[in-house]
Amino acid sequence: AGGADGGAAGGPGGPGGGSGWDSGWGSTYQQPAPKPRGRRGGLVAAVLVAALVAGGLGGGIGYTLAKNDDTGSTTVSASDTGASQVKRDPNSIAGVAAKALPSTVTIEAESSNGQGGTGTGFVFDTQGHIVTNNHVVADAVDGGKLTATFPNGKKYDAEIVGHAQGYDVAVIKLKNAPSDLKPLALGNSDKVAVGDETIAIGAPFGLSNTVTTGIISAKSRPVASSDGSGDSKASYMSALQTDASINPGNSGGPLLDARGAVIGINSAIQSSSSGGLGGSGQSGSIGLGFAIPINQAKYVAQQLIKTGKPVYAKIGASVSLEDSTNGAQITDQGASGSAAVEQGGPADKAGLKPGDVITRLDDSVIDSGPTLIGEIWTHKPGDTVKITYKRGGQEHTVDVTLGSRVGDS
Repeated sequence: AGGADGGAAGGPGGPGGGSGWDSGWGSTYQQPAPKPRGRRGGLVAAVLVAALVAGGLGGGIGYTLAKNDDTGSTTVSASDTGASQVKRDPNSIAGVAAKALPSTVTIEAESSNGQGGTGTGFVFDTQGHIVTNNHVVADAVDGGKLTATFPNGKKYDAEIVGHAQGYDVAVIKLKNAPSDLKPLALGNSDKVAVGDETIAIGAPFGLSNTVTTGIISAKSRPVASSDGSGDSKASYMSALQTDASINPGNSGGPLLDARGAVIGINSAIQSSSSGGLGGSGQSGSIGLGFAIPINQAKYVAQQLIKTGKPVYAKIGASVSLEDSTNGAQITDQGASGSAAVEQGGPADKAGLKPGDVITRLDDSVIDSGPTLIGEIWTHKPGDTVKITYKRGGQEHTVDVTLGSRVGDS
């Protein structure tokens, strides 16, 4: 999901890995490729033209009906007495949206060469920190421009505090932030249940302050996504799946529970291979949206605010990113010819070796390398996890204390 949102999200093999419902995890996750700012302007222009035309037709029809309305209509109009005083239940969708909208922003990121797009973010604290997706702000990382606009129209320049490509989380800070910021309450994504109601806020296709609803469709859904650039590495998450309508521009926006607490950050969508929307290459919602659980995103955001760099948990072993349904196999060799199992690292200390196939981490079934990465990254360095693996047809279980890696590499 997103407007600066990235393109071909990978299947189990990372970026570009797998395609169609019969691949690795059963699908290819896709985020539409970044588009030039001018194209986004064209979309807005088209929407405005359509609105003006509709308005003109409506006015003409209204005049005609009024002119001929002398035959004694039998329709009954509801009294509007006191209509402006209607009070909605604060726990209704309207009530939750009214409270949450003032704490969301539409983010525009522009690179030094003028390329960019639109995404969403939400107020994290009273100091002016805004949480969003890494792929939303990626264009502005090296000398670009970043702005955040609130629903009341107030627009602020912003700067990137830190970004985590692997987690697809970023924190920006408003310049000259107002003193009356109201952070959104953070929920507990571990307590979310399938079937819980969800509310998503974002700027789909540049239409800011849009609210959609749905339910939690699944939990712990392994997702690998990419921003679509040629040198992009995949982001991995054990995601919350929702059928709330999420489209390009929703990226980085909050996924709320029925009480209005943030339970996730909307980040990716599964979309049809046709490109959708007239074949323009910009695909839209088919009811399969994915959000980073807020418990993980909160930890990442706090690290970014504290040090400016992400911290990742690791087992110290390279695993295959190829399509698989059998588990995560430790490769024979690591990146750039390095050892597949880091000497003295967590996996080495636990006795894991190249060729071992990891099939379970605690209670989670591991069917591929990316699934393993996503599950590991839901933990913090220093956590001890139980890993089940197969070697030579025999199953073994060991405890592994996770190590740490600082920064994206």
